[in-house]
Amino acid sequence: MCLLPGRPAGDHHRRSEGVSAPPRTRRENSVVTPTRNGSTHRPGRTLALLAFAQFMTAIDFDIVFVALPDIGRSLGFSDVSLQTVVSAYTVVFGGFLLLGGRAADRLGARRVFVVGLALFGASSLAAGLADGPTALVAARAVQGLGAALLTPATLKLISSHFAEGTERNRAMAVWGAAGASGAAIGALGGGVLTSLLGWESVFLVNVPLVLVALVATPVLLAADVPAAGARNFDLPGALLVTAGATLVVLGLVSGPEAGWLSAPGAGALLVGAVLLALFVVVEARTRDPLVPLRLFANRNVLAAVTVVFVFMGTIGTLYYLFTTYLQDVLGYSPLQAGLAFLPLSLCSIAASILLVPLLLGRFGIRTTLVVGMTGVAASMVAMALGMSVGAGYWATLPAVLLWGTFAGLSFPPLFIAVATGVPAEQQGVAAALASTSQYIGSAVGLAALVAVATAGVGPAAGPDVVVAGLRDASWVAAAVTLVGAVLAALILRATPAPADAPVAALDEV
Repeated sequence: MCLLPGRPAGDHHRRSEGVSAPPRTRRENSVVTPTRNGSTHRPGRTLALLAFAQFMTAIDFDIVFVALPDIGRSLGFSDVSLQTVVSAYTVVFGGFLLLGGRAADRLGARRVFVVGLALFGASSLAAGLADGPTALVAARAVQGLGAALLTPATLKLISSHFAEGTERNRAMAVWGAAGASGAAIGALGGGVLTSLLGWESVFLVNVPLVLVALVATPVLLAADVPAAGARNFDLPGALLVTAGATLVVLGLVSGPEAGWLSAPGAGALLVGAVLLALFVVVEARTRDPLVPLRLFANRNVLAAVTVVFVFMGTIGTLYYLFTTYLQDVLGYSPLQAGLAFLPLSLCSIAASILLVPLLLGRFGIRTTLVVGMTGVAASMVAMALGMSVGAGYWATLPAVLLWGTFAGLSFPPLFIAVATGVPAEQQGVAAALASTSQYIGSAVGLAALVAVATAGVGPAAGPDVVVAGLRDASWVAAAVTLVGAVLAALILRATPAPADAPVAALDEV
C-alpha cells in the first residue's frame, strides 16, 4: 500500500471533535520525517512494516493457547505450571512497556525497534528449540521483553512518520487493524500450525518474519534524530515502575491459579502497588522524569489510559469465554475453534481500515470511540443470548460479527487519542502508558470475569452450568464496557480540526 498526499489543510473551516492538524511549517508532504538520512520515501511500505510488527506481538498472545496441551505433554509441564508459558510473556511485556516507551523517546525509536525485533526473533527461535519447561518459559519472558520494546517504538514511529490529523488517523487505523485482527488470527493460526507441524511451529514461524522486518527497517524507517537531554535517564523511576508493574501483572496472572490471598497473588500485588506509589513520588520530584506527570493533564491521554483499561478487560476476556463455549460446550477441536474466529477477524480488519478513518474524519475521536464501545457492549449481550447447550455456532454468529466490527472500530481511536497533543519527545512514553494500561486491564478483566464464569461450576458440572456461568460473565462484561463508553464521552476532549484536512488515500504497494 502507499499513502498519497492530499492538499494542505485550510484554517478557516472547523469540524467538531476532530483531530488538530499540525502547523504547515512542520510538513511538506504526507511524511513528517525527512529522508536525507538514507531512508526511502515510501509511506505505504513504512506503514506496512510498522503494522506487521504490531501484528506479530498481538498474535503471539493467542497463538500459543491451542498449542498448550501439546506443549505440556511434550515438555513435561504439570497442569498448574503450564500457564507459565502464557504468563511469562504477559508479565514481562506488561512490566517493561514504560521502560520501552521512554527508551524509544531517549535512545531513538528506530534503534529500539531494531533491538525489540532482534530479541523477539531470537527468543522465538529459542522457544521453538526448547527441550524443557525452564528453557521455554525463559524464552517466552525474553519474547515479552522484545514485544515491550516493539509496541511503544512502533507507535512513536507512526507519530513521527505521519502528520497529526487525517494521515495519522489512517495510519493508526491500519495499525489498529493489525492489532485487533492479530488476536483473532492467532487462535486460527495456532490451531493450523499445531495440527500440521507441531507446537514448535507456533514459535518458529516468527523467525523468518522477523528477519524480513529487520532487512526492511533501514530501508523504510528514517534514522533517529538525537533527542535533547538524551543522556539524562531517570534510572530510579525506571527501576521502580518496571518492578512495580511487573509485580502487579504477576500478581494478577498468578492470583487465579494460586489463590488471591496467597503470596503469589496478594503479596505480588501489594508490593507492586507500593513500588508504583513510590514511583509517583519520585516522578513528582525528578527534574527529568521517566513519565512526566503533566501528561495526565492532557484529557486525551487520561481518557485513553482509563478507557483502554476497561475495554481490554472485557473484550480481551471475551476471547476466553467464547473459546470455552466452543470447545467445552460445543465440543470443537482446536482447529475448528480457530476457524470459528475467522469472521471476527475479517470484520475487525474491515472496520479498522474502512470505517475508522471515515468516522474519525466526520465525527472525531470521541464519538467514534463511544459508538464503537457501545457496539461492543451490544455484541456481548448478543453473545449471552446466543449461547446455549442446544444451539450451535450459528446462533452466536450475529454476536461474532458485531463483536469484530465494533472492536475494530474502537481500538484505533484509543491510541490516536493518546498521541494527540503530546510533544514528540514524549510520544513513546504516552503510547507505553496506554499499552501498560491495556495489558494490566486484560489481566484484571480475565481474573474477574473468569471468576464470575466459574462461580459455582465444579469439576463435574454439566454443560448447562458452564453455559450459565459464561452468560453471567458476558452480561457483566457488557455492563462494564458501557461504563467505559460513558467515561470516554465524559473525559475525551472535543478538539476541532480543519474541515478540508488532507486526505490520504490507501492504495496497494
